[in-house]
Amino acid sequence: MTPQDVAAHFTRPDGTYLFARWGRPIVPVVFGVDDATLAIFKGAIEAVVTLANHKMAETDPELGANLMIFCFRDWSELPEVPGLDQLIPDLAGLCRRLEAAGANQYRLFRFDPKGAIRATFVFLCMDAALSAVPAEDLALAQMAQVICLWAEGAFAMQPPLARLGGTVILRPEIASLIRASYDRVLPDQARDASHALRLFARLQSSSA
Repeated sequence: MTPQDVAAHFTRPDGTYLFARWGRPIVPVVFGVDDATLAIFKGAIEAVVTLANHKMAETDPELGANLMIFCFRDWSELPEVPGLDQLIPDLAGLCRRLEAAGANQYRLFRFDPKGAIRATFVFLCMDAALSAVPAEDLALAQMAQVICLWAEGAFAMQPPLARLGGTVILRPEIASLIRASYDRVLPDQARDASHALRLFARLQSSSA
């Protein structure tokens, strides 16, 4: 991975650079799945948090849970979740737009005053395409995409996952980039592209 490759993962369509990582322990909750799938999601969350050398907690002092994953069959179901419209303004309008666009997933980030990730909402509309994805793949892919604030289209050409034998794993370069992103000397949020060079330097040192 070159410095340009690193920067591309955090560069917006307008050319601006924006990186953010979680600034607080992650407290997940998953709605709309059975116990077996819940265990798979929790395992994926724990694996990626451990990879990043970040932390999890039992509760968030502001929200209770700060990583909320919703699995459902139709976008019209989401506005019926009690209290969710208090957390997400114009939830019904958002769902109508996503349904009209044919979307089957959406991730919404909230940030603290310093720009670190404070909370993330993951919406998974389990249409035929998404339902065909193994739960292990879906859980790991979603967690990979919320552990950092990636650029739109960061994984458009190549997804964050790979398959090793019969096991799904994070692509090694993405795993290394996540690990480097949580280096304690780096900031929780960065808007200067020189941050990508610092990430690249850590990638080089970890592979030396």
